[in-house]
Amino acid sequence: MHSVAQAVERLDALAATEPVAVLAHAFADAGHELALVGGPVRDAFLGRPVTDLDFTTDATPDETLRIVEPIASATWDVGRQFGTIAARIRGEQVEITTYRSDVYDGETRKPEVAFGDTIEDDLLRRDFTVNAMALRLPQRELVDVHGGVEDLLAERLHTPQTAEVSFRDDPLRMMRAARFTAQLGFTVSDEVRQAMTDLADSIEIVSAERVRDELVKLLDTADPVPGIRLLVDTGLAERFLPELPAMRLEIDEHHHHKDVYEHSLTVLTQAIGYEAERHAGEAPDTVLRLAALLHDIGKPATRKLEPGGAVSFHHHDLVGSKLVKKRLRALRFDNDTIAAVARLVELHLRFFGYTEGAWTDSAVRRYVRDAGPLLERLHELTRSDVTTRNRRKADRLGFAYDDLEQRIAALAEQEELDSIRPDLTGDDIMRILDIRPGRAVGEAYRYLLELRMDEGPLGADEAEARLRAWWSDRDATA
Repeated sequence: MHSVAQAVERLDALAATEPVAVLAHAFADAGHELALVGGPVRDAFLGRPVTDLDFTTDATPDETLRIVEPIASATWDVGRQFGTIAARIRGEQVEITTYRSDVYDGETRKPEVAFGDTIEDDLLRRDFTVNAMALRLPQRELVDVHGGVEDLLAERLHTPQTAEVSFRDDPLRMMRAARFTAQLGFTVSDEVRQAMTDLADSIEIVSAERVRDELVKLLDTADPVPGIRLLVDTGLAERFLPELPAMRLEIDEHHHHKDVYEHSLTVLTQAIGYEAERHAGEAPDTVLRLAALLHDIGKPATRKLEPGGAVSFHHHDLVGSKLVKKRLRALRFDNDTIAAVARLVELHLRFFGYTEGAWTDSAVRRYVRDAGPLLERLHELTRSDVTTRNRRKADRLGFAYDDLEQRIAALAEQEELDSIRPDLTGDDIMRILDIRPGRAVGEAYRYLLELRMDEGPLGADEAEARLRAWWSDRDATA
C-alpha cells in the first residue's frame, strides 16, 4: 500500500476530475449526499489504476435520474430495483446506487432490498472492509467505520459484519475472497478463513454461472495461485471443481511420483509467464489458463502403482479431456471454451514423443493439423508442462521444442501449413472419378490428405494419377 499521504493526494486528484466534480456539485445543489464508494477508494490507497467510478447516495433512483439527466450524455437503468442508475458524464461511465440495507433469506443470494438512510448502514452490507470505505463529495471526507484503512495497511481481508453472517448472506463473497487474495496480494483473516471452511457447502445455492464468472476473474489475475490454494484449502473447490483437490494424490514410501496438484499450479504460473513473454500487453488467455490448471485432472483416475516403485498414468490425457468437458459444462462455460480446453488437455502429451526420436515432416504436419487454431496455445502449454528441477532435462526439452517450432515455421513458409488441404478439391475428385457426392468422395479426400501430410504438395497432375491408381485398387479389392 502507498502511504496515507499519497492516498489522500490520489483521492483529492480523483475528486477533482471533471466527471466526479460535476456529479458531486449536481447532487449537492439538489440537497442530496453523494460519495465515491468501494473499489475507487480502495484502489486510490493501493496506488492501483481507478477503472470504475461507483457512487452511493441518499437520493432515490428517480431522484438520481432527475439530477443526472441534465448533465449526462446518456443514462440507463442497470438495476432500478436494486437502486442503481448508470450515466455517462463528461465521457466517463458512472454508476450511482441508493443507500441500501439488504436482508437475505438464507436460501438464495437474492436480497430483499431496502433503501437505507445513512451511508454507514450502506457500508455495513459490503463484502470486505477494504471495499467498505467511502469518500464524501464534494467535501472529500473519508468514511471508514469498519477499519478498512487498517486492513489495507495489514494487507488483510476482513468483513464489516462477522464473516459467518456475511457469507451466509451471500456465499459468493467467499469466491471473491479468493479472487481478492490473488488480485490484491492480501491474506484473509483467521475468521474469514474459518467461515469459508465452515460454510463451504453454502456455495451450492449460487448459480453455476456466477461461480464460473468468479473463477474466471480469479484465473485472469496476474497470480491466481494464492486464490486457488485458498479455495482448495477451505474445501470450496471441492463443491464446484472437485477434480482440482483430487489431484492431491497420496504418495507412499514405495511409489514415488510428482505431486500432481503442486505441478499443476506450477504449470499455470509458467503458462502465465509465457503469455506475458509471447503476447505482451494482450488480455489474459482464460482458455490457456484453464488448460494449464486442468491438464492433469485425468491422473487420479488412471494412476497405477507398478512393480519396482514406478507409477503410471496411462491415457490420462484422454480421460482428462473427457473430465474437462463434463466439468466445464457443469460450470456453464460456452461450447467454444469447452472444446478448446478439452482439446488442449487431449494434446498436451503429444510433443513428448518428439524428444524420443526425430519426427518426420509428416509427423510435424499432423501435429499442426491436430492443434489447428490452438497451436500457439499448445506451444505455451507444452513448454509450461516442463517443471523438472533437473536443469539438463529441462534444457533438453526446451531445445527440442525450439527445434519443433523452427521446423513448423519452416514448413509453414514452404507449404502454408496452417491451411493444409489435399492437392485436389472434392469437386475435382467427383469430376476425375465420375462419381456423385457420397461416402466415396470423403474416402478419396482423406486418402489425398494423408498423401499431402506424408509427402507435402504433389501438384494436381501427380495427385490425379495417385487418385486414379487408388480408385483402381479400391475397385479391385471391393
